[in-house]
Amino acid sequence: MAKIDEEVKTNFTNNRQRFMVNLIYTSNCFQKMYVDLLKPYGISPQQFNILRILRGAGAEVTMNTIKALMVDKSPSLTRLSDKLIHKGLIERRRSGNDRRVVYLVVSEQGLKLLKKIDDDDIFTKQDFMSLITEKEAKLFSDLLDKIRP
Repeated sequence: MAKIDEEVKTNFTNNRQRFMVNLIYTSNCFQKMYVDLLKPYGISPQQFNILRILRGAGAEVTMNTIKALMVDKSPSLTRLSDKLIHKGLIERRRSGNDRRVVYLVVSEQGLKLLKKIDDDDIFTKQDFMSLITEKEAKLFSDLLDKIRP
């Protein structure tokens, strides 16, 4: 694998600048891979995130709560949930007390899809994952937690 300096054909003024560009560049590579891994299942990373949040909750969750828990905060939750409803992966319910409050819940079909993705273990079976140890993965994750604003 080429070093970031070679990938973007530039000289960095210091290692912190190199690190920041490397982090962004690598993040973009992972984003593309993430999209490609989920494509056979017919869902996007944002839709996968919603399904995982709902499965983890084990009950209906307000749209506001889901939005707060999403990894990617930019997409339109209404549009994403409409697509998941159309695919039969989630259900939408309105509050009986306040019609402005909307709840989402994962459907049986959604749970089956998540189980298939879990069983296929698509994220840990990637070749690059064998290049780092569990200890290195924890260290890197801890470092990312440390620098996140």
